[in-house]
Amino acid sequence: MTSHIWWYVARSTGIVAWLVLAASTIWGILQSTQFFGRAVSAKWIVDLHRFLGGFSLAFTAAHLGALVADDYVDFGALEIAVPFASSWRPVAVALGVVGLYGLVVVEITSLLMRRIPRRWWRPIHLSSYVTFWLVTLHLVLAGTDARTAVLVVTTIVVAGAVVFLTLFRVLADRRSPARAVRSAGG
Repeated sequence: MTSHIWWYVARSTGIVAWLVLAASTIWGILQSTQFFGRAVSAKWIVDLHRFLGGFSLAFTAAHLGALVADDYVDFGALEIAVPFASSWRPVAVALGVVGLYGLVVVEITSLLMRRIPRRWWRPIHLSSYVTFWLVTLHLVLAGTDARTAVLVVTTIVVAGAVVFLTLFRVLADRRSPARAVRSAGG
């Protein structure tokens, strides 16, 4: 077994965490635009979105655990929990730390959605867009594989899909006065 196994685990779990977060983000946007119409069970759509969000958090935990276990770059609890505490690519790592906090807050409030007022839940949940972009920047700036052809193309396609679907969602809300009122009122 190679002495760099934890570095490989950290890299791969980071990429998978980002991919699953991207899938959750895209799925959430599609869900909010009612892209699927009535043909697909609403419960199934929501359950998949929740599963992807939770799965992203699980892979993020594995990513952080592998970073701490690895000795290639010195990461401890402080470096993975405090923005700018890392001496290795401090801005890129800080983006990941803040993205982690965003992911945790969105996941916790999603689990508590029925227990907190919708007017609080909705803006917190919309912060998942910011979380996605923070984590994407973290991948691009900190990821040692970020310049590989496959990951460059994947990042461009996924980021493009999120931008396109976000614009589609915003424009769909503007064209439908009843939907815009429901969205605003939460």
